[in-house]
Amino acid sequence: MDMDVDLKLEMNISHKELRVLLLHEFHLGHKVTEARSNRCGTMDKDALYIRTAQHWFNRFKSDNFELDDLPRAGRPLELNMDVLKQFIEDDPRLTTRCLAEQLGCSHTTVETHRCELGKTWKYGVCIPHELSPLPLQHRVDACMELMTSHRNYQWLHNLITGDETWVLYVNHTCKRQWLGVQEKQVKSYFLHDNARPHIAKSTREKLLKLGWSTVSHPAYSPDLAPTDYHLNRSLSNHRSEKKFDDEKHLKMELVDFFGQKPQEFYEREIFFLAER
Repeated sequence: MDMDVDLKLEMNISHKELRVLLLHEFHLGHKVTEARSNRCGTMDKDALYIRTAQHWFNRFKSDNFELDDLPRAGRPLELNMDVLKQFIEDDPRLTTRCLAEQLGCSHTTVETHRCELGKTWKYGVCIPHELSPLPLQHRVDACMELMTSHRNYQWLHNLITGDETWVLYVNHTCKRQWLGVQEKQVKSYFLHDNARPHIAKSTREKLLKLGWSTVSHPAYSPDLAPTDYHLNRSLSNHRSEKKFDDEKHLKMELVDFFGQKPQEFYEREIFFLAER
């Protein structure tokens, strides 16, 4: 039986997105209390009741990973959708409670109808390209797919990823700044971006020959690419303020860098993806 306690959530993301986050905590092996603490630590302290978290953890433990609400009988809540849409478009930062006060209804009513409008509350993430709504939705879809299509993160052991980066002869230092199951078989997953060499016919044919499954990756999202946020960052720090006289010297430095890295370095790179 689905619990009505979900209607008491005092937060500004959809119920399904919250359940995806709980499923993520479950896959990481966290306890219910730890999962609730993690979620409330990044949102409002009353964003999630322990009873709600316990309910969903019990479902996950029984191999029930369906995240949608069961159909409920009853009269649908009435709200002028056009007025709600206008309020949201005028000030996208308004919370559900502020909207409820201005519209004279409960915040759960606003939450229900806001989801019907396709509006969700999200924290901003700095990415090096201004994305239009469609690529932004691709980011959400790709992350949701990765978090819900596997029951655990063991598949990350078989993830292969790669990218390219510029290696300069003279490397200047950049300053940081704060910015707002059937028979099991080994299956390899390949994660790369949509650069032209990566989507070329020869590349696709090679991946097909190797039997590797391609993992969805949204465009302009280096924060979701292990090679970018881990390997290239480490390589950049390694080269900081160094100067190379010729190509031979540069190649020797790269060989030395990769030779020093243990296997655990690359494993951490892959498993950071689950936290992101």
